Amino acid sequence: MNGQLIVGALKRCGDRFDVLGCSANYADAVHNLESLNPQVAVISTELQDGPHSGFRVLHHLRATGSQTNVIMLMDGSDRELVIDSFRGGARGVFCRGESIKSLSKCISTVQNGQLWMNNQQMTYLLELVIRVKPLQISHIRDAKRLTKRESEVVRFVAEGMKNSEIGTALGVTEHTVRNYLYRIFEKLGLSSRVELVLHALTEEQNTPPAHGPPLQRSAQ
Repeated sequence: MNGQLIVGALKRCGDRFDVLGCSANYADAVHNLESLNPQVAVISTELQDGPHSGFRVLHHLRATGSQTNVIMLMDGSDRELVIDSFRGGARGVFCRGESIKSLSKCISTVQNGQLWMNNQQMTYLLELVIRVKPLQISHIRDAKRLTKRESEVVRFVAEGMKNSEIGTALGVTEHTVRNYLYRIFEKLGLSSRVELVLHALTEEQNTPPAHGPPLQRSAQ
């Protein structure tokens, strides 16, 4: 499927989002993203500029502090591409072989501040964290316990909320949220927001169901 076919199919889905445009190369993509400022961008890993050129767009968005949430579109669940996508700040990964209906659901999920990945892709990320920080992850329960407020911050981060949104939910400033995150990283032996999300997912898998709302993922 090329970009125009995807655009046409998404418009026919009738979901609650507007398709603003389509770009085929890096320069056009950056121009349209800056001028249209969409909530969500679906970026193919390969543009007309060549293989993996879509990552240049992803990195540009992160470098410029863009608030656009990115979904990386790829031919399959290549391990390195999946990891590089989330490392680069993508909020979801989608494979071309899946249906347009699933892509529409993926867009809506990311638009609502949640992450999108299938079980295989999640496994890649968990394996990465375990390999990079095996001691911190394997002995995480021996770390100093989080306070109730810090646990709330972890839950909000795992749900995909930004610092400003967490601050609003908790009635504190964004600066205070950053301080909470710093203390959480120190206690858990983590170093990034992505690792914190993966830790939360790991804890969720190893903990019996509770009464709170579950972390939503794609059912694939």
